Amino acid sequence: MTRKTNRRILLAARPDGAPKESDFELVETPVPAPDDGEVVTRTIYLSLDPYMRGRMNAAKSYAEPVGIGDVMTGGAVGQVVASKHPKFTGGDIVFGQTGWQDYALSNGKGLRKLDSAKAPISTALGVLGMPGMTAYTGLLNIGQPKEGETLVVAAASGAVGSAVGQIGKIKGCRVIGVAGSPEKCKFVIDDLGFDDCLDHRDPDFAEKLAGACPEGVDIYWENVGGAVFEAVLPLFNFFARVPVCGLIAQYNATGAPEGPNKIPLLMRSVLSNRLRIQGFIVWDFAAQEREFQQVMSAWIREGRVKYREDFVDGLENAPKALMGLLKGKNFGKLVIRVSSDPTQ
Repeated sequence: MTRKTNRRILLAARPDGAPKESDFELVETPVPAPDDGEVVTRTIYLSLDPYMRGRMNAAKSYAEPVGIGDVMTGGAVGQVVASKHPKFTGGDIVFGQTGWQDYALSNGKGLRKLDSAKAPISTALGVLGMPGMTAYTGLLNIGQPKEGETLVVAAASGAVGSAVGQIGKIKGCRVIGVAGSPEKCKFVIDDLGFDDCLDHRDPDFAEKLAGACPEGVDIYWENVGGAVFEAVLPLFNFFARVPVCGLIAQYNATGAPEGPNKIPLLMRSVLSNRLRIQGFIVWDFAAQEREFQQVMSAWIREGRVKYREDFVDGLENAPKALMGLLKGKNFGKLVIRVSSDPTQ
């Protein structure tokens, strides 16, 4: 579908706690035209990811915040519709950080051509994109899985967690997932091949997690923070590793958590168990991107890694979908279908 105007979703206000629809503004502008060295892409698929909540804040972080009145940031798959750039021609399918809009003007920096013959182009936003590379690099570099170890994965049905657990199985680990519903847990076990999966909303979650990890926990993949980490903490073995790639349970927090101070208990475990807890951003391992693409693509072709995508139609529904993502309402990699996919 070709539009006559360019819809863009802007950050209208910085959220206080959970984002609300009034924090976003949908505006329409003319479709951009390229000058020399520029390219215009039509967005096909837009990725929604938890990190976007952090970009809505003004606080100092690993990346610049979205400015008030600026287009919301986000990775997208698009098709080149006009080009005055020597490396791109009309019809090319590309991935880039083009944001929440129907059309994007780019100087070509950061755009990467995709080959739809190798994999569905939407996978560039998930299992073959930033989430998949997060799982691959974080688990192998920080988690360092070994045959026979126990790996616990938070948010196990999501884009990152689902890949982490399957890579852990490939490396010979016993893998226990944690998810937010019986349906998600069933998918994690039956479709992804985890050894077990527990619903963190179960009132007996901590007890059941201990029962599922009779030999303790060697690696805990942290996507969530909060109560899940507290349940894992007493189960750590000596020299356990904790890659920290997300804290989605805390992203909407406006103050310190209620309850007793758990830092002394955590630090005691860090010392006595010699824990390695390391936060990371995927691009800390940017040099491994080509390796990731080759290895993960092979695992998918061989059926050793599976994935699930959760599509929402319409750019205008992105704000509501992001709000749902932060509450765990998605099931798999959340993708906004902005326009028709010419490769299907």
